[in-house]
Amino acid sequence: MSKFSELIKSFSKSREYVRDFFVYGFKTREEFHGWSSRTYDNERRRLESWLSGYVRQDYTEKGKNIHLSIDSSLQDVNPLYRVWKAKSFTDNDIMLHFYVLDVLLESPGQTADQIADIILSKHNILFDAQMVRRKCNQYAAEGILEKEKHGRKTHYRPGLPLRKLLSAYPALEHAIKLFQLSSPLGILGSSLMDNGSFSNNLFLTKHNFFVHTLEDEMLFPILQAMHEKKAVSLHIKSAKSGKPSELEGAPLKIFTSTRTGRRYLCLYLTQAKRFANVRMDAIKAVKPKDSCPDYETILKKLERNKHMAWGVSFQNNGRFRCEQVKLTFQIQSACETHILQRLRREGKGGAIRQIAPDTYTYETTVFDTNEMLPWLRTFTGRILSAESDSGHLEQRFQKDFLTMYRMYFQE
Repeated sequence: MSKFSELIKSFSKSREYVRDFFVYGFKTREEFHGWSSRTYDNERRRLESWLSGYVRQDYTEKGKNIHLSIDSSLQDVNPLYRVWKAKSFTDNDIMLHFYVLDVLLESPGQTADQIADIILSKHNILFDAQMVRRKCNQYAAEGILEKEKHGRKTHYRPGLPLRKLLSAYPALEHAIKLFQLSSPLGILGSSLMDNGSFSNNLFLTKHNFFVHTLEDEMLFPILQAMHEKKAVSLHIKSAKSGKPSELEGAPLKIFTSTRTGRRYLCLYLTQAKRFANVRMDAIKAVKPKDSCPDYETILKKLERNKHMAWGVSFQNNGRFRCEQVKLTFQIQSACETHILQRLRREGKGGAIRQIAPDTYTYETTVFDTNEMLPWLRTFTGRILSAESDSGHLEQRFQKDFLTMYRMYFQE
């Protein structure tokens, strides 16, 4: 039987479990499908080790379930960053880490062959020069080392210590503290704080979606593709059905719901010639493709259409066109001005007109009327009529009320 290890080789599996425990929670061991019981036990034990102060256990009729309880307003660092920092390594990895840095701090500007020779003479341990070169190149890519070309040979030296950089630019430390707490890819700021041996003692965020960091592994290559104006191929696993699929298109924007915090990638599907949004937590792999020559034109088209998307959908029952929506409300002008203020504040630019005493209409144009329904239900009791071009909005609205009536008033 393999020995349990807190360290991981692949982030994707742990990301799935952390998301389930944190976002969904309250699931028993039997309700985790797609993985074996041993895998569940290993991931649960890792979770309890990484996030011991935030793990809660409850006992229900179905059995014991585990969930994460984190109050973002009280955290100066995202606790989920700990998941990123757990990586596996071999004995040679950890030995080379210290030997290479020791050699270069004492004698900077050495080649990989020279470093291997110095380690052999000083510590009587033989490392293959190619292994030392791979380690040095890895550290150079991460900024730990700097490399210089002298003819055909590459020389390595320690990178500029972060503390010296912070001493030269004191405000940079404050910027890092804010960045790691509030920005996408904040794990980079957290790693800089670890490297510089300082902590966040300045900033707290009242409302923060810590779970976003679990998607940053996919976010980074997507942002790179946006910067380079390239298309991407996505491997997607549906959050509802669990079925895998492939999707290809030009990534344009990242949309974030202010209500749920869920993030979506807006793509332009070149073959279908339309916009589509994909949940970031459903993306399992990103592969860059060729450059998109019409990227700027497509992006301008999105900006023209974006204000007509009530949420993130650009289709309504399979149709990719806008619908006119007209809602009629009964609002008492004398004592319910707050309702009118809500319509103006939340109505996303829709036109509001008074057509009779205490009677108002609200008109707008949207792609998907289904996305309006949760908002529309909050005005229950004041809605006199709901109309749309296709008639789907009023049909769905009436159907929901009939269903609710049967639930509460009929056997």
